[in-house]
Amino acid sequence: MRLGYFMMPLHPPGSDLTATLHDDLQQIIALDRLGYEEAWIGEHFTAQWENIPAPDLFIAQALSLTERIRLGTGVTCIPNHTPFHLAHRIAQLDHMARGRFLWGVGSGGFIGDFRAAGVDPATGEQRGLTRESIDLVLQLWEDPQPGAYNHRRWQFNVPEPDDEVGLRMHVKPYTKPHPPIAMAGISVKSDTLELAGERGWIPMSINFAPRRVLKTHWTSVEEGAARSGRVADRGEWRIAREVFVGETTKEARRVALDGVLSRDFEQYFRLLIPKGRGMAILKEDPDMPDSDVTSEYMLDNVWVVGSPDDVVSQLRELSDEVGGFGVLLAMAHEWAPEGPWRESMRLLKEEVLPNSTTFRREQRNDAPTRHPRSGPARGAVPHAPSHTGRRPRGLPPGARGGGGRGHGRGPWAVDGRAGRGPHRRPAGAAGAQRGGRVRSGEPRGAVALAARRR
Repeated sequence: MRLGYFMMPLHPPGSDLTATLHDDLQQIIALDRLGYEEAWIGEHFTAQWENIPAPDLFIAQALSLTERIRLGTGVTCIPNHTPFHLAHRIAQLDHMARGRFLWGVGSGGFIGDFRAAGVDPATGEQRGLTRESIDLVLQLWEDPQPGAYNHRRWQFNVPEPDDEVGLRMHVKPYTKPHPPIAMAGISVKSDTLELAGERGWIPMSINFAPRRVLKTHWTSVEEGAARSGRVADRGEWRIAREVFVGETTKEARRVALDGVLSRDFEQYFRLLIPKGRGMAILKEDPDMPDSDVTSEYMLDNVWVVGSPDDVVSQLRELSDEVGGFGVLLAMAHEWAPEGPWRESMRLLKEEVLPNSTTFRREQRNDAPTRHPRSGPARGAVPHAPSHTGRRPRGLPPGARGGGGRGHGRGPWAVDGRAGRGPHRRPAGAAGAQRGGRVRSGEPRGAVALAARRR
């Protein structure tokens, strides 16, 4: 299992943009030093909470301040752009990144951005528009035929070449044939993830999706891959999760419920999601009432929170139930208080990840009777139904949760350190870069570039 980061970002309305951009960059710099492999940056124009409208500009600055971490758009909301300009901006950014860029694409999801672009999401037009625009960008990179390109959403011309004055559409990506492309899925049987499987692109599952939804995500990827004669690779599957690691499970749960994880859910997502896809996308049990989808429910059923041992256990359960995945994307929140959040990022990388990696090797070796893409390996840990009667994570066997529904801030938030085994330290820097082919022998990052110039 590899480790990355997904930054929407999340800042309450009224936050100072200069300050939050600085703080978000500092997070990326810190994660690069810790050895996180990748970070994805969101794009929103009218969302005050998710306040980065130009992730490409953010990435361009972050590239000069980091050395190894790969940076991606998370995602480029295609209906907000024309293919002609997008093809040029993304290709240039790929050159600036020299192999460290990942192109996340999608149709968007924020209601204000749809309205700004004149898109009615109820019609589904954004999905067709996204496919058409991506295909045109890829065509412009491969073979930009001169002529007029007219669409109900855009009009532009590719001029006839004039080599005497150096006139032609000439900007192509650094990575050949293009930077790695990723698509994110939210809903049950996501059609965007089916497209990702069909095209061989990176599949990403959003942080809200409970396990019942995640399992349908991989089904979509496999069905899309089968249509084009591909074999889907679980090692490329990214699953995003709210993650907080503390020295004890009791303290980690307290920070989650009293801090920014709960704040961001209760004050933003719990109000936003009903205006769009509806609360069903959050429910492990589709029949549970919307009122039960609280921070406590998310903590017990979706978020990954606890001591290092408990987080390893939760990731093992998650991987078992969905059949395995390759990259955990920890969700970005304000690091407040900063000390515990920095320590959480360190514990996740240095104590949790090495043990999760050991588990993944063992899982592959211990599952000879079923193909890893067909579902959970034999012997996978069974799970009780969702929101009623489930033992909250971090509890000793036989204990029950309080609050009348199996969740809440009851006395079951125990220490979690008992029986804590040794944790191996990381073997070194982030793993080998993956994705599209890059030019061999090229230095990576600003430091290597400066060294080469010297």
